[in-house]
Order: sequence, then C-alpha cells, then structure tokens
Amino acid sequence: MKKIIFILIILTSTAVARKVIVKMATLAPQGTDIHAMLLELGQEWKNITKGKVRLKIYPGGVIGDERDMVRKIRIGQIHAAAMTSEGLSEILPEFSGFFIPLVFQNYKDIEKVKNSLFPELKLKMNNNGFELLSLNDFGWVHWFSTEVIKTPNDLKKQEFFTWAGDFRWEEIWKKAGYSPVPLASTDILTGLQTGLINAIPTMPIYALTQQSFGIAKNMLDLKWGVVMAGIIFDSKVWNRIPVKYHEEMKSVLDDILERNQNLNRESEKKSIKIMVENGLIVHSLTEKEKDVWAEEVSEFQPLLKGNVIPEEIYNKVINLIKN
Repeated sequence: MKKIIFILIILTSTAVARKVIVKMATLAPQGTDIHAMLLELGQEWKNITKGKVRLKIYPGGVIGDERDMVRKIRIGQIHAAAMTSEGLSEILPEFSGFFIPLVFQNYKDIEKVKNSLFPELKLKMNNNGFELLSLNDFGWVHWFSTEVIKTPNDLKKQEFFTWAGDFRWEEIWKKAGYSPVPLASTDILTGLQTGLINAIPTMPIYALTQQSFGIAKNMLDLKWGVVMAGIIFDSKVWNRIPVKYHEEMKSVLDDILERNQNLNRESEKKSIKIMVENGLIVHSLTEKEKDVWAEEVSEFQPLLKGNVIPEEIYNKVINLIKN
C-alpha cells in the first residue's frame, strides 16, 4: 500500500511539474511590434507560471495562412494563434460582423460593437473548442493600388486580393461587378510583383512592413473597414495550464494588448507619413465622392446579410452603431 501511495505521489508531482509548451502562430512578420508583443507576453507568462508555460512563436505566416492556423489547431499541430477576424470567422461566422464595409468610422463605434458582442463570441468559441482570450482593433483598412482608385468604377477595373478559401466573398464581389483574385495572404507581395493583382485592401502598417506600398503606390484615404485581432487557444491546451494562473495570465495579456493597441493607433499615422516620404500618393475624397462610395456599398450590402454575415449579427451591428 505504501509503495502504491509513493508511486501516486511521484506521478502527481511529475504532472504538476510538467511544462506546457504552447506553439502559437501569427501572420505578423518577425521583428514587428506585434511579434515583439508576443515575445513579451511569453516572457511574462513564463514568470507568472514559474516556467510551467512556455510560448513558442511562429511568426510571418510560416505555419500558413490563418485558415491553415485554424486547421492546425484543430488537429493539434499548433495550440494557439494571434489572428485577425478573417481567421476567427473561419471558426465562428459571427466575427464577420466586423467586415461590413464603411460602417466602422471611429474607435467609439468599434468599442461599442466589441463590448456588446464579446461575451457571446467568447461563449460560442468555447463551445467550438477554442478559448477566446482577447479581441482588439488592429488597424483601419484602406485600398492600396498600382493605379489610382477614387471611385467604385476605378476599383471595378482592378484585380484585387481576396482571402483564398472564402468562396462566398469571392462570389459576392463578382456579383457586384468586381474582379477579386483569391490568394493566401502570404502571397500578396508576390501577386503584386507578378501583376496577378494590382490592388489590396490592407492596413497602412502592413503596407509599410511588407513593403507592398513600393508597388501599390496609391492609397485611397477612405476607411473601408477595421481589422480586429484576437488571441485564441485550443481549449484542451488552455485547460492543461493550472487554473490558478489563468486570471493573472489574462490580466497581463490585457495590459500588453491595451498598450499595443494605443501604439498601433499612433503607428498608423506614422506609417502613412513614412510611406508618403518614400513615394506613396494619398488620394483624398470630397464629401460628394464619399457619398458615391456609400451608395455603391449600400447596393451590395444586401448580398452580405445572411450570406457571409449572419443576419442577426448584421442587424445588431448596424443598430448598435446607429444608436
């Protein structure tokens, strides 16, 4: 009996001492602020857990596109990811509520919608086997192009990037008279270099980091949309981390993300300034020209509701922003 108790004690001690190695992927290139933030997070979590949790970062899309990340989390090849709402919507279509063009125009609107949707999104993600630890705005999306784009008709003449695998968005763009080209996000620069695409909807920070603005030298000064980003875990791996550490780990994550979010908002202006100094041309719009874009978007928004964006979420987002 004593021998059995001794063995049980040894096994229990080994389980407690066992480290949880968390493989986390992100599209953020190595050396960027986002990559640095994740490295800092890994160090903080290591300190909090006394070395029991180790974060191993795979930056720059080396694991693949965000859809690849979701698939690899599901089969256990990686355990976590820092990804945009594009990848999150692969797990839960409700995240596409942040995709409605021209709807989000200020941070107040973003916060209002995020705070309203987050509890529901977190619960549904958990029901799908994922732990949603965070959701923050990451940057405004603008159109970058090799040719000048100032009107919807200008955009219709371009061949532009859309996420590979998202067939519904591709179909909607085509129905609205546009020419989308499905690509993995890791192939955007190659697509621009070869002429496969000549326009991309992206954030200024990414246009600068990936040097895509060197080819797509025109930027439309219109907030097409917002990129939201979140950190997710495979629930099984998150639950392997002792519960006593969860609250402090989340608290540190929130602090780091809030600081990073504020830096991102400032970095966007700085990124545009640097790109302008290096040849980028920013095309501003008059109020009348903005109205033309609003009319164009209102015509194809019905194609979004109930297709790529669940109708309930679509209506909720619109109502939250209107009120």
